[in-house]
Amino acid sequence: MKNHPSNLAEWLAHLETMHPKAIDMGLDRVRQVKQAMTVEFTCPVIIVGGTNGKGSTCAMLESILLRAGYRVGLYTSPHLLHFNERMRINGESASDAELLAAFDKLEAVRGDVSLSYFEFTTLAAIQLFSDAKLDAVIFEVGLGGRLDAVNVLDADVAIVTSIDIDHTEYLGDTREKIGFEKAGIFRSGKAAICGDPVPPASLIEHAEKIGADLWLFNRDFNYSGDKQQWNFSGRGHRRNSLAYPSLRGANQLLNASSVLAALEVLRLRLPVGAQEVRTGLALVDLPGRFQVLPGQPTIVLDVAHNPHAAAALAQNLGNMGFHPYTYAVFGAMQDKDIDGVIAHLKGQVDHWCVTDLPLPRAATAADIRDKLLHAYADLPPAVETERSIRTFATPADAFANALSRAGENDRITVFGSFLTVAGVMEFRHSEHH
Repeated sequence: MKNHPSNLAEWLAHLETMHPKAIDMGLDRVRQVKQAMTVEFTCPVIIVGGTNGKGSTCAMLESILLRAGYRVGLYTSPHLLHFNERMRINGESASDAELLAAFDKLEAVRGDVSLSYFEFTTLAAIQLFSDAKLDAVIFEVGLGGRLDAVNVLDADVAIVTSIDIDHTEYLGDTREKIGFEKAGIFRSGKAAICGDPVPPASLIEHAEKIGADLWLFNRDFNYSGDKQQWNFSGRGHRRNSLAYPSLRGANQLLNASSVLAALEVLRLRLPVGAQEVRTGLALVDLPGRFQVLPGQPTIVLDVAHNPHAAAALAQNLGNMGFHPYTYAVFGAMQDKDIDGVIAHLKGQVDHWCVTDLPLPRAATAADIRDKLLHAYADLPPAVETERSIRTFATPADAFANALSRAGENDRITVFGSFLTVAGVMEFRHSEHH
């Protein structure tokens, strides 16, 4: 391409159409381009994979390392409102100018190799962070691990947060198959941390086969705690009387423990003091992960989009105290186990506002309504004021309807996809301006 797009919006539109397949598993093309790039990391590289909990784990690592005064790069996906959220340097989203510079450098060496949107942006992040001379870089895996573009990097520490059934068409339909894909980010002789309390045999076997230094929860590290504080113990290192992470939820101590195990591995290269760990955990901020907005009615945003995440959301909602009615704004991708998500949440939700989403692979609101009717078939019929299901064209419409009906002591929970949460965030943003 001789004349590059001149702004970020044009670039992203171009990337959407550059490669014939949106998701094209395999590393050959990415490796080929990376070899042509002049990039290297002398600082530790941390890669985080897993079914759920990747975003929280990355955010905690970033927060603690920033408190300790290190220069940190963080690459995550997808974004909620702005593409720039995917690449952060020192806790700030990259500017358009920084992104364009990285895109241009990459375009200059790409040659005629076709890259998907995610592959191109992953390589651009590697370029950006390499140029920025950082003390630590954290990369979140997009999908799976073994064949994900992020896996062109060799991790000094690789973390797999959890292994559950999701993305079956790419990763297989059992925890054993998925565990093998996730374990693809492990490297021989390097730390491989698994935060899932019941790791599949395939993950352990792969780690042992390649000679990775495997850290298993309950064997190499664990946590204990009471209502006020918690403690971490690793192989040779304890951290006591820690504050709970500001991210709420059932699995956050598992995620935080994996983070502290990673910091134990890196303690000689990136020493971090007790106070920095406490403050880092207390100040983590991650939009859309059981995010409770201030005001009435209570609004909860959660990007939960598979049964494992829905179970955690249901548990968190159950711990919140009494609300007369709960409204759900729910939209999801067609390839998700929507019945499994509904099964976990039907006991918590009275009124469903289900929505179409702006992607061809989204389930329609009508599809979801049918699944809900099926899920509630075993219950006696209820009057409209007690239980309802309505369909909407957009998350904003669904949310506006929930808002118009909810009393000030009720709550609205928005979940099912990044797109559902993003649609509501955009709507609230436009209402406030």
